[in-house]
Amino acid sequence: MIRVGIVGASGFTGGELIRLVHQHPELELTFLGGSSSAGKRPAQLHPGLRLDLGGLSVEPVTADAVAGRCDVVFLATPAPVSAALAAQLADRVACVIDLSGAFRIRTPELHERWYPKAARSTELADRFVYGVPELVGDQLVGAPLISVPGCYATAITLGLAPLTLGLGLNLKTVVVDGKSGSSGGGVQLRVPDLHPLRNGAIAPYAPTGHRHAAEVGEFLERGKPGSVGSLTMSAYGVSHVRGLLASAYVFTDDAVDGRELQRAYLRFYKGSRFVRVRRNTETLIPVPDPQAVLGSNYCDVSVLHDEEGGRIVVLAALDNLVKGAAGQAVQAANKRFSLPEETGLTMEPVMPA
Repeated sequence: MIRVGIVGASGFTGGELIRLVHQHPELELTFLGGSSSAGKRPAQLHPGLRLDLGGLSVEPVTADAVAGRCDVVFLATPAPVSAALAAQLADRVACVIDLSGAFRIRTPELHERWYPKAARSTELADRFVYGVPELVGDQLVGAPLISVPGCYATAITLGLAPLTLGLGLNLKTVVVDGKSGSSGGGVQLRVPDLHPLRNGAIAPYAPTGHRHAAEVGEFLERGKPGSVGSLTMSAYGVSHVRGLLASAYVFTDDAVDGRELQRAYLRFYKGSRFVRVRRNTETLIPVPDPQAVLGSNYCDVSVLHDEEGGRIVVLAALDNLVKGAAGQAVQAANKRFSLPEETGLTMEPVMPA
């Protein structure tokens, strides 16, 4: 069995990691770490998790404790905390998988702009693999340090990759409209997230830019063969608890065959267990729709050609706590330890939810 530690066990992502690791046939939960929640059992923190974990409770985090009891540790902690812990645990634990933004952006200046409080060394940042399993799977095998993309970034990257990495298009302008449920904000108590204000709302909390767009642009630019000129994003909070939808409006000077786009996406994701390429009108409700993926590790993607508007429309939906966080982290761990990619992640969506 592969021994697993989860640091940040009290948060939404930490709870989701506990749930997924517990049901995984090859993973054994051996350490739960936290600060303010030290001494508490998972069931006290996450009402849905009444699990037999051999008496495990949340402990203060020390490098010695984690290194002595874990083969892989998931850091479900804020970026500044992850940056400090990763520096302590690198080379002491076989694999560190960070779910924060501490190591997603490689360029120092760009990282400083979006994560000014997450100080890290450039040498350490360069060692992290940006963990989109569908796109960099071979790089994850045996990787000691993995940075899991943000929830929006996962949806946007999986949505755009067939255009740049597959068809080699040069995307002149990409405008992303993102809508996410309230769980994306974590468990911190903030006035805008209070139920009377959030319920029924469409709140433009990042109308002129979002840090997840920065990591997408950097990753796709490194990947080639296509390119991304300008990638901008506006983000809105909606009254859902889980799930997000990223709508990307793509403008390119390259010739586009609308009939070929769907086939190109199907070819690109052939054999990808967790990306479902869908026609927008194939079900009773238009898809992608976040409610059609809730509780699962799927990302649903649709591509349409707006010939009159001179644009490509790419829609991507996922559960922000599963494929956008904990599920993708476990998927990356499966790749890292050469397990079948779908191990422990075969749950189907729950709908209605």
